[in-house]
Amino acid sequence: MIGRPSERFSARAGAYAQNRPGYPPEALDALLDGLGAPEKLTIADIGAGTGIASRLLAQRGATVFAIEPNHSMAEQAEPDPRIEWIDGTGEDTRLPDRSVDVAAAFQAFHWFDPQAALAEFKRISRRRIALVQYERDERDPFAAAYDELVRRYAIEPIEAKRAETLTTFARLAGSSCARSEHPYAQHLDQAELLGRMASTSYLPRDGARAGDLRAEASALFDRLAQDGRVSLAMICYVLRADA
Repeated sequence: MIGRPSERFSARAGAYAQNRPGYPPEALDALLDGLGAPEKLTIADIGAGTGIASRLLAQRGATVFAIEPNHSMAEQAEPDPRIEWIDGTGEDTRLPDRSVDVAAAFQAFHWFDPQAALAEFKRISRRRIALVQYERDERDPFAAAYDELVRRYAIEPIEAKRAETLTTFARLAGSSCARSEHPYAQHLDQAELLGRMASTSYLPRDGARAGDLRAEASALFDRLAQDGRVSLAMICYVLRADA
């Protein structure tokens, strides 16, 4: 692995904040289903990154603890009075026992030690633990071509690790774990597509290899774009279980 998970996005924080997708409303509905009014909920967003999910939860009225050890990422977040930032990790959130209604990781659980993180999620949560994770939908031609490009240039097997995480979380979370899938898409112009690639920690960022990647991504965009944009099809997975 290149760099510790808590440090590896430091040089990519700006690209991450500007170009990573959010989460579809239906996925957040599934995450919070049955818990009552969001305004009365306290949620830990563990591995919060630049606050993409935290912001969406706060917009629904929830109080959010954004747990993030990478200061470069946290500094990219937009201030929100409903969000409190905490310098913690998936394995040590620094929150008290049973202090939140929901402990959730959005596109971050694969960076944690799974058993230690699940224990921490269950320690701090009163009601629900969850994983929310998006993956590209390879049934779509552009997503399939983008996937092929990413796999060819990847310098670490993070894609496989993410896929394993869905199974690992469900197994460790126990028999109450429920799963739902929510299709959506990210619409990107050429600069945004290259920015999304630049935010990916397991793709080359500098040197000849990075230049080749950008050239191939630009050629892919030119081939498949319509009206100056491409649509990257994705599926957002929500796994939730009783705490």
